[in-house]
Amino acid sequence: MGLDERLRAASDACTARALRNPRTSPAQAFADLARACDELGIDSWDMYGGGGPVERLESEVAELLGKSAAVLFPSGVMGQQAALRTWCDRTGSVRVALPDRSHLLVHEDDGPRLLHGFRFEHLTVGRRTATAADLRGLPAGLGAALVELPLRDAGCRLPTWDELVELSGAARELGVPLHVDGARLWESQPFYDRPLAEIADLADSVYVSFYKALGGQAGAVVAGPADLADELRLWRRRMGGTLFRLTPYAVGALVGLRDQLPRMGEYVAWARDLASALAGDGFTVDPDPPHANTFLVHAPGSADAVNERLLGFMERELVEPCGPWWDAVVPGFVTTEVAVQAAALELDPAVVAGWWHEVVLA
Repeated sequence: MGLDERLRAASDACTARALRNPRTSPAQAFADLARACDELGIDSWDMYGGGGPVERLESEVAELLGKSAAVLFPSGVMGQQAALRTWCDRTGSVRVALPDRSHLLVHEDDGPRLLHGFRFEHLTVGRRTATAADLRGLPAGLGAALVELPLRDAGCRLPTWDELVELSGAARELGVPLHVDGARLWESQPFYDRPLAEIADLADSVYVSFYKALGGQAGAVVAGPADLADELRLWRRRMGGTLFRLTPYAVGALVGLRDQLPRMGEYVAWARDLASALAGDGFTVDPDPPHANTFLVHAPGSADAVNERLLGFMERELVEPCGPWWDAVVPGFVTTEVAVQAAALELDPAVVAGWWHEVVLA
C-alpha cells in the first residue's frame, strides 16, 4: 500500500479531525436530510427542478444575494459554463477574461473551451487578484469577465473592497458582463464585513456552492437578472442538469444556509488564530493573515518525510491534525491547505499548532 493510501486509511480510522468536519456514513447523511425535511417543513418534491424545496432554495439565495432570480445546478462546473455561455451569446463574443488560476482553466479538463468554444484570455497571471487596470488592459470586445472570490489556488486570496468596486465599475463602463465565481463567497463575506447582497451587487451574475463550508451533498446556484435565469434553465436542460429530482441537493443546501452560514465569521476568526499561532518558527502563512477560512501554509521539509510523520501521528493519536502536504514550488519546502470548519471550533488553535510543530518541524 502506497503512502497516499495509508494516509487515507489512517484518516478514516481517526476519531477526531482538527479542521474539517467528521466524516458521516451515507445512512447518517440521509437520516439527517430526512430530519431536516421535518424541521424545515418540506413535504413535497421538486419535479425537474421546479417547485418544492428547489424553488424555496432559489428564492432564498436570490434574496441573500440581492438578485432577481437564481437557478440551482447539480454542479458549479455546469452552472458557470451556462452563465458564461449566456453572456457570450448576448454580447456576440466568445472571449472570456479570467485569472490563469481559475477553476475553469485548471480543473475542468478544457471542457469550457471544447463544449462552448470560449477563447480564454488571462485577466491576471499568478497569485495576484484582478484590478480595473487589468480589465482595461485587455483588447476591446470581451464577451464576459470572471473573478474568483476568493482565488482558491492563490491561498484563497481576495481583492480589497476598493479594488473590487473599481473593477466592477470598469466592467460596466466597458460593457463587459462581470461574473463572480463565488464557490467560497460565503467564506469571503467576513473579509469585506458587508452584506452578501452588497458584494454581489458588483457583479452581473454570481455562482455559489453548497457542498464546501455549507456542508451540503452537492449543488450550486447561479444568481442574476430574471431574464438570465430563464436562459440558464434552458442551458441546464441542454447540458443534462435538469434532473428528475433535485430535492436532496436543495434540502442539504437549505440546512447549510440555516446552520453553517451564520458561523462563517467564527470559522474565519479561528483560521486567523491558528495562522497567528503558526506564523514564524518555520511556518509561513499565505496570505498572512488569512482572508478567508481557507489558506495555505508552507514549511521546510519534504512531502514524503512530513507525511510519514503525519501518518504516525494519526495512527498513534487517532486525531487528524491537518491534511496531507505536497512539495512546494520552491525546492526544500512543503505546502498544505487549511480549511476550517465547525469541528475546529471545539479545539484550541494553539493546541493544533503544537500538533503541527510535532508533525512538520520534528
